[in-house]
Amino acid sequence: MLGRPLRRAGRPGVIGVAARTAVVAGTATAVSGRVSRHQAERAAAQQTAQQPDAAAAAAQPPPTQGPSGGTSGGLTDEALSALERLGRLREQGVLTDTEFAVQKDRILRG
Repeated sequence: MLGRPLRRAGRPGVIGVAARTAVVAGTATAVSGRVSRHQAERAAAQQTAQQPDAAAAAAQPPPTQGPSGGTSGGLTDEALSALERLGRLREQGVLTDTEFAVQKDRILRG
């Protein structure tokens, strides 16, 4: 083994490439975990911020019925029940706020 260098010059060997790959993969995993955690925290904060709005809406008194049997705001019982269904769908996350607003306007306009 005389005259043979102990270390290769130039590109890294198989072990060097494997070590570099392990470091890159570990870093990517750590960053991905942090991003996921941050997104989950942001979603929880948004949900918490929206809950008081739902509580305030539930605290409003229901419309009273007028002499004609309908509600005092000109809403029929059918329209009122449709709005309640829409509200439940929005609370469950089935409808977005935009979709809810569009459907609510459609019901209120007749």
